[in-house]
Amino acid sequence: MAIVQETTPMEKQKAFTKEAIRLAAIADVHCGRTSQGALQPLFSQINESADILLLCGDLTNYGLPEEAQVLARELTAAVKIPVLVVLGNHDYESGKQNEVQQILFDAGINVLDGTPYEILGIGFAGVKGFAGGFGERALQPWGEEIIKRFVHETVSEALKLESALAKLRTSQRVVLLHYSPIRATVEGEPYETFPFLGSSRLEEPLNRYSVTAVFHGHAHQGSLEGRTMGGIPVYNVSMPLLRQAFPERPPFSFVEIRTVSGTEKNM
Repeated sequence: MAIVQETTPMEKQKAFTKEAIRLAAIADVHCGRTSQGALQPLFSQINESADILLLCGDLTNYGLPEEAQVLARELTAAVKIPVLVVLGNHDYESGKQNEVQQILFDAGINVLDGTPYEILGIGFAGVKGFAGGFGERALQPWGEEIIKRFVHETVSEALKLESALAKLRTSQRVVLLHYSPIRATVEGEPYETFPFLGSSRLEEPLNRYSVTAVFHGHAHQGSLEGRTMGGIPVYNVSMPLLRQAFPERPPFSFVEIRTVSGTEKNM
């Protein structure tokens, strides 16, 4: 699969003259049928302060095409910077995830699902991810066939992520997920729910390919930040969590990624 690139001459100049690219990230916006106009003020603020917007799943309430259409209108009305997204579990609820993806794609929004993407000198990879738990307590593919299929889904998502990262040739790599790859950023949720909030199988490709930063959502009551075993920063950007942690400011996470100024690398 070829790497998707969207780099105009102007973007190339911007990428190689700026010392840092400003990423705004948010998850769990849960856009519904009646959300028209509700998200535009937030998206407008992001548009003014960031170079790229990352949306990390649960873009809609029930994964309905009409909800995706509302979100697409909210984004296109307010956001002029590139937008990259992954879907979340809510976006699969109605079995219309392919339609949701197509609506967003038709609106110029980049949906990542195992496809690498390079823009402004940074490589991006994203998948939804899946559940299964963390560390020694992670669910193993043993016993009933349905348990094996459950674990296989997580492994499949991790392999898609690894494949996308392997195709990137940029020095900086950023990953979008919905489910968490580490336990640290789900701390704060009820302990019983940990196995359903992410999987450490998603962590393995992050360390292998020296990812710069990881963003995810899903854990509305989790922790804002943690690190993989390899020291890679992982940010929980769930909008309910950000609202609770920072009630005085707009609920999005803001991270600057340093770039190699003045040199263009062959893709």
